[in-house]
Amino acid sequence: MALKEKDDTLAKKSQIHELIRDFGDYLEIEKNRSKRTRENYAFYLGRFADWSLEKGISKAGAITLDSVRQFRLWLNRLEDHRGVPLKKNTQNYHLIALRAFLKYLSKRDIETLAAEKIELAKQPDRHVEFLEPKEVEKLLDAPMKAQGPDMVRLRDRTILELLWSTGLRVSELCSLKLGDINFNRNEFTVKGKGSKYRVVFFSEDAKAWLKKYQDARRDMSPMLFVSHDRASKGRDEMSGITPRTVQRIVEHYRKLAGITKSISPHTLRHSFATDLLMNGADLRSVQSLLGHASVTTTQIYTHITDSHLQEVYKAFHDKRKGKKS
Repeated sequence: MALKEKDDTLAKKSQIHELIRDFGDYLEIEKNRSKRTRENYAFYLGRFADWSLEKGISKAGAITLDSVRQFRLWLNRLEDHRGVPLKKNTQNYHLIALRAFLKYLSKRDIETLAAEKIELAKQPDRHVEFLEPKEVEKLLDAPMKAQGPDMVRLRDRTILELLWSTGLRVSELCSLKLGDINFNRNEFTVKGKGSKYRVVFFSEDAKAWLKKYQDARRDMSPMLFVSHDRASKGRDEMSGITPRTVQRIVEHYRKLAGITKSISPHTLRHSFATDLLMNGADLRSVQSLLGHASVTTTQIYTHITDSHLQEVYKAFHDKRKGKKS
């Protein structure tokens, strides 16, 4: 598209575009959603609004089930610069945002398509990668066997232990502050997705490593985990680590531990949930510990525990062998 044509397209603003902006304000002010959440909704809905405008649909009342069907077809055929089409779950993100937008319009008594008429695309079963107990042990032991500054190795060991002990999201881990930790109760409160708070518990092993790391710190940063970057201007200016840093840490020790499967910080979250279920925890409890809004999200782990079915089968089925005739 030529630069002038692109500028002309951007200059056009439909009623749908304006309502999407109002919807963003509503999410931020009345629903108390994060800036990132607002940006995500703006991206998905902005794509719908731009597509609608090209099709001559500029008002909310003109959104029909047929137009949404055409938009879904367009999404399904959309490819990136490498020729890779959008994943089904990404396509569904657009539809989830659109349904939320339509519900907002209905609340404002603006005539438009009913949100419940939009169904999400069926997705293939999600594959969840997790670590076996021996792999977890190798990963946790790797930092203290590695070469490098003692403080960095101690920090990394503590990070891995806390991820495994709590099932935290990497963003939640990076936002923790020293004052958040209650060592008397082995717990802390974390702000998760949707700005929802939950209590997180940690093990005695995690507690021991947290104390070792805390006692070794000499900086003045309030963050639980810091960069320990020698280039820092001052001890009180040391910044907290980023999710990308944690990803690199996990990848580094994966290689040192000789783990061949591809893993990430989220793999430890999967491993945490799997370990709980395999040891008899109920699904609702695991849902609460992970901070899932819906138990449906937690159900992705249930097929992992099917390995127990094989044990039951071997233990109880067909006991004729060894019996006297």
